[in-house]
Amino acid sequence: MNYFKVLLIVLFATALFTGCKQHQEARKPISQSSGSFMKQSIARNKKMIAGEEDQIEAVIKSDPTKKYIASKKGYWYYYETRNLTDSLTPKKGDIAFFDYEIKDLKGNIIYSQEELEPQIYKVDKQEIMMGLRDGIKLMRKTEKVHFLFTSHMGYGYHGDNNKIGTNQPLFCTVTLRDFMPESKYNSQIQPNVVAKAITPTPIKPIKPKSTIKDTLTN
Repeated sequence: MNYFKVLLIVLFATALFTGCKQHQEARKPISQSSGSFMKQSIARNKKMIAGEEDQIEAVIKSDPTKKYIASKKGYWYYYETRNLTDSLTPKKGDIAFFDYEIKDLKGNIIYSQEELEPQIYKVDKQEIMMGLRDGIKLMRKTEKVHFLFTSHMGYGYHGDNNKIGTNQPLFCTVTLRDFMPESKYNSQIQPNVVAKAITPTPIKPIKPKSTIKDTLTN
């Protein structure tokens, strides 16, 4: 009788071990499927970006009088107004004052300059559209530049949850009114101090408002 009980225990343990092993082996295809999904996703993204670049190329070719420059970051731009006198451009930590508007690639206004209002931006220290983050650092004071951004340099897959749609390339016009070191700006906004050069309008959390959000703690 005792021998029979021992035999049952051995058989039960063997069955349990075999079941666990089979369960573990059955999970392998899931990992393989996940890898395949990632490869397909990357391929779709590459195809999507290539399609957007084709759209942008068509815009550039439609007006050969505009001398577009291809940036190393994957966007295109041309100057409407240039400042060949100054050599300085905004750097990290500067305060930049600019106006801009956003259009689609057909030239339809998505957000007008009046809607977006004057912007005050701590260079490289606030959240802002990726394309503008880089583009502003190319500009000199008073310059007006037109930018063509693929969606990954704009609002990406999610858009801005308002007027800018999913994976939408954008045409942005930016005027850099001025920029200065943060220390100089702070001295101008102290109580009872009148700003001599410019009185900027503080950022308001409107849509999309460049999706600017201060990420620093003063």
